[in-house]
This record gives sequence, C-alpha cells and structure tokens, in this order.
Amino acid sequence: MFKFEKINDKKILKSDYLSDKTVKHFFTTRETVVTPKELTSLNNLCKQNIMDISKYLEIDPDKIIIPTQTHSDNVKVAKAGQNYPDTDALILEDTDIAILLNFADCTPVILYDNKNNVGAISHAGWRGTASSIVKKTLKLMQERYSTNPQNTTVVIGPAISIKNYQVDQNVFDELKATLDCEYSDWFTTDKTNLKYYVDLKTVNKHQLEELGVSRIDKCDYCTYDSVDVFFSYRKENGQTARHSAILKLLNK
Repeated sequence: MFKFEKINDKKILKSDYLSDKTVKHFFTTRETVVTPKELTSLNNLCKQNIMDISKYLEIDPDKIIIPTQTHSDNVKVAKAGQNYPDTDALILEDTDIAILLNFADCTPVILYDNKNNVGAISHAGWRGTASSIVKKTLKLMQERYSTNPQNTTVVIGPAISIKNYQVDQNVFDELKATLDCEYSDWFTTDKTNLKYYVDLKTVNKHQLEELGVSRIDKCDYCTYDSVDVFFSYRKENGQTARHSAILKLLNK
C-alpha cells in the first residue's frame, strides 16, 4: 500500500512493503521535485529540495548518484564518485551513497533484496520494458549477490495508466514478446484504429513474477491523471520536469 509522507512539509510517496528500518525509499512529487528539465523556473525549488532530501537521507548531496538516462537497457552497479552515462538502472550495494532516477510517465521500479541488503532502481518506459530492463536488473543481482527472487521486494511506482497510454502494433508486439504467458490484464485493443492501450506497470509486474518474485506493490497512481501531484510527459506535451525514485540502504 502506498501512502504520502512529508520531507520539510512537502509530499513524498512511499510503499509500506519496505521498512524504514532497513531501507529509505520514496518517490518525489511536484512539491519535492529535484530535476527541473524543461521547467527552469523550478531551479531554486529543486536546489532546496535536494538539500532537504540529502538531510533526510543523512548524506551529502554529492553522495546521491544520478545516471544519465537514455531509455536503454543498461544496468550498472553504483559507486561513489562515478558517472553513469547511458544508464537506465542502477544497483545499490553501498550504504554510504544513494541512487536517484527520473521519470515522467515511465515506470519506476525499486527492487530490494531483503537478505543481502542490496537494492536497485530501474527506469522502464516502453523501450526499457520491451528490453526487459527490470528482469536484467534482477538477473544481475542474482549473478553478483545470489539474490533470491523469493527474498526480493519490488515497489512499482506511479506511471501512466492503460487508458492514457496508446501505442502502435509494433510496440504492442515488442512488449508481448517479453512475457512467457498469455495475459489479458495489461492491454486493451481499439480494433477500428489498430491501436493498443498498454499498462507498463503490469507488464513489468508479470516479468518479475515470471522470475519468481511474489512480493510486489504496484502503485495505482496514474501520472497523466494525477498531474497535479506528479509530472506527465504526455499530458504536458514534453514541457515538464521529472519526479524521481530514490533509494538509500541502511546498515543492518
């Protein structure tokens, strides 16, 4: 279940599937935005918010690792002081740093290995989802840390909903090819116009379930419909800032 909390009296969104005693995680909102993108009028607010978030995480701002996202399927392990160009998923093993990825309709996916205290954030737009970026993230965690999907908690954050996300046949086919089973809950069809409406959150959920993950909290918020709280690239015609998914491990 998702709930709003506050940092310096400004909204963030969290899942109760992850305990504050083991990991700090949240999704920023329009109030706690740290990435202005096209909305340069938000620069000063973003600077203040990153300081507030750093204080909340109890680390310096330069210890928050932010990759350059390009809708790739590249997954890297976050290290202090390093840059991550062309990277759309970061794995976190270090308790002295945090990771932050940005979104505006695409699907944010936070993974946490409860046994090994390792986490990750994946940026799954349609390209990332079609490339199975969340599956690749979990598989790399399995290779490096022996992560067991049954010990993994996944939080799928706010993203555009099925009714607002129309795609062409080729996108639908690419998404369908990532699933081993026939599911009917992630798309609807407009047969007249040969268009499809897809739910990227549910596609990513099924991808993870097929790997053996069962503890998944999927957010109901639609960024398009909740543009007063989050940012929507489609609703705002590309002229928008970004909300973020943030993860910080704690020492056990």
